[in-house]
Amino acid sequence: MIEAVLSLGSNIGDRLSNLQTAVRMLNSQQAVTITSISSVYETEPVGGVEQQAFYNIAIILQTSLDAQQLLDLLHDIEQHLHRKRLIHWGPRTIDLDIIYYGQEHINTPTLTVPHPEMGNRRFVLIPTLEAMSKDDVHYQAVQRLLDTTTDHNWLKKKYSSEVLGWTK
Repeated sequence: MIEAVLSLGSNIGDRLSNLQTAVRMLNSQQAVTITSISSVYETEPVGGVEQQAFYNIAIILQTSLDAQQLLDLLHDIEQHLHRKRLIHWGPRTIDLDIIYYGQEHINTPTLTVPHPEMGNRRFVLIPTLEAMSKDDVHYQAVQRLLDTTTDHNWLKKKYSSEVLGWTK
């Protein structure tokens, strides 16, 4: 089993329900065990496209899937939740990204890990730090990225203990 860190976001439809459905779909996979979920943060969209605020969370999981299989599973969940890739950095029902996959560095045409934009995204860094334990191998690196990011977009915690029941 390998530990992976995911970032999830939604800003179309019932944002909370979209996140909850994605978490439950991940957790229903025999090859995936969710070990931690951050609070839900409402966040300012990036990229200059006029759109509704996002809800974002981070998930820590253990998986026996390799990185490409995990990415394929995330794409399947996005399709199930009717994700459309119409506008770069545009609105979406759900967005699932692999932030870390163990300590691997992956650079293929379809997957780059660690996620290359995480240092520019407080909506990734803050929930990720919350979901991680302080002894996580990536914790200090994520904290350094947060301390030095140039991202000053707003975010606010919306839900916390409510997410704990999502994996049941």
